[in-house]
Amino acid sequence: MIRIFVDSGSSIKKEERALYGVEVLPLQVLLGDKEYFDGENLPMDVFYKALIEDNIFPKTSLPSLDEASEHVTHYTEQGDEVLILTISSGISGTYNALKMSFEDNPKVHVIDTKSAVGGMKILVREANKYLDMPIEYVIEKINALIPRIRVLAVPETLDYLHKGGRLSTAAWAVGSLLRIKPIIQLKHTVGVAGKGLGLKSAMNFIINELKDCDTNYPIVPSYTYNTTNLDEMIAKTPAEFQSAMIEKDNLDAAIAAHWGPNAFGYIFVEKE
Repeated sequence: MIRIFVDSGSSIKKEERALYGVEVLPLQVLLGDKEYFDGENLPMDVFYKALIEDNIFPKTSLPSLDEASEHVTHYTEQGDEVLILTISSGISGTYNALKMSFEDNPKVHVIDTKSAVGGMKILVREANKYLDMPIEYVIEKINALIPRIRVLAVPETLDYLHKGGRLSTAAWAVGSLLRIKPIIQLKHTVGVAGKGLGLKSAMNFIINELKDCDTNYPIVPSYTYNTTNLDEMIAKTPAEFQSAMIEKDNLDAAIAAHWGPNAFGYIFVEKE
């Protein structure tokens, strides 16, 4: 049997784990002097109060490697193959740490998704199509889909990405110019895909990029804190793409910490 693990950078919620058939290794979030496990014991109202009202910038770190080892080994000792899909190695050390942890266990296969949040959800859905096939076939299908995933989002401010070290000072400075709304993309690392003169222009940029979308795969609409901006963009999006959308994804704390409140975007798969 194939078991699928992801880290909480996937933004797969507790109530979604059975739906996606996964187990989640939570990233760790430090708020001031309090440490939490992402998606486990950090209520989002507590997180946003610290971020917005108390001006506390969270620190994020890897999942507990000891707990990951214990959890995964439980399955491999009973003969299962384990597939671990991690958040992009370009923004987190999770992939490298887990790869090293399990390098001597041939039943554990760690894949760098080069993506996050909805991109990881799409990959999990893909893996679930082939669980009756050999693990090598599943890995081949996942690796073929990874380069086609696009993550496009508009943060209200670039300050959080910059503070968290996910965006260079040069990109932060350019994007912080008056009225310019950068469209941020994640393709292994964080970069600027384009610029809009104001919020509506940025929305139009993302919507226009859907011309390359393969609607045989889901579109994941994502946001942080509230849905106001996302709802406006969805309303402007052609019906053919709206019909491909799955549930709105309110990003978990470890990712939302870097996007900041009121960010919004789409994650989708490009046509071949």
